[in-house]
Amino acid sequence: MLRDIPSSTSSGGDLAQAPPREVFASIAAALDARVVGQPALTERLLIALLCDGHVLVEGVPGLAKTTAVKTLAELLEADFHRIQFTPDLLPADITGTEVFRAEIGTFEFRPGPVFRSLVLADEINRAPAKVQSALLEAMEERHVSVGRATYPLPELFMVMATQNPIEQDGTYPLPESQLDRFLLHVQVGYPAPDAEHAILQLALAEARETLSGDARRAPAAAIASAAQVFGARRAALALHMARALEQYIVELVLATREPGAYDAELAPLLRLGASPRATIGLDRAARAHAWLAGRDYVSPEDIHAVAPDVLRHRLMLSYQARADGVGADQIIARLLARVPVP
Repeated sequence: MLRDIPSSTSSGGDLAQAPPREVFASIAAALDARVVGQPALTERLLIALLCDGHVLVEGVPGLAKTTAVKTLAELLEADFHRIQFTPDLLPADITGTEVFRAEIGTFEFRPGPVFRSLVLADEINRAPAKVQSALLEAMEERHVSVGRATYPLPELFMVMATQNPIEQDGTYPLPESQLDRFLLHVQVGYPAPDAEHAILQLALAEARETLSGDARRAPAAAIASAAQVFGARRAALALHMARALEQYIVELVLATREPGAYDAELAPLLRLGASPRATIGLDRAARAHAWLAGRDYVSPEDIHAVAPDVLRHRLMLSYQARADGVGADQIIARLLARVPVP
């Protein structure tokens, strides 16, 4: 649900020369001003943006997932496109296709919606695996191959995919190879009661404005350019992380592969641990979390804050874990408690 952006963030002109942290603080304030009751989602979007990564969001409909990413695109002067995944979708509907031009006798490539800076793959598990895999090359290699030609994607490129955890009929679970391409797997819950009351009031106000003939809300004013985003990424990468914390990240990921070394009860619950992408992602996400908090160093609390979102989709649970009702978050919490913090 939406609300008006404060006047202090209504224009990006004053922030053209602002430090990267000030720019991202303004983006965060603008996102929280337009999206009510989902601070964790907006923070994770900014972390993924800082890490040049992609986000998989899991939650029931109506939790402002589309609104959040669309508003972020407006704030970044970025192109945005929503792709509604359905069972009859084709790979060419995402990547684009070659069209024959009779007047010149040649084929011409028509780019698909993936050639945008921010792409929302809505209900990604509604489409068959062949369509899901059309995003694999784009997400990992940042280009699309059609026929014999390869076409680069925008330098600023981020995919946010959503899936409904409730309805599983007619869905196609994402393969592990594609899940591993997502930096974060964010689980979005219902807003708090006071936030939901604010949503109700805003919905009523918006409906009254529409009935009275007033113009619908204007797009959010752009705050940051792509160059400023890249500058913020460099600043986050430059954050100090102690050698001991780097080793701690490695040990956390190794613990998912050999959980019995830390907790004998966890050994039969995991079939497969996290890949090296998890190590890289945990490092990048912890740096981004610390940078957004205004610090110049990474602490163990930053690692713990992002670990569930980085790891939950990279763990393959055993049949015993599912039979016992043990989820990935429970396993991650126990590993965080068992692996010694430096």
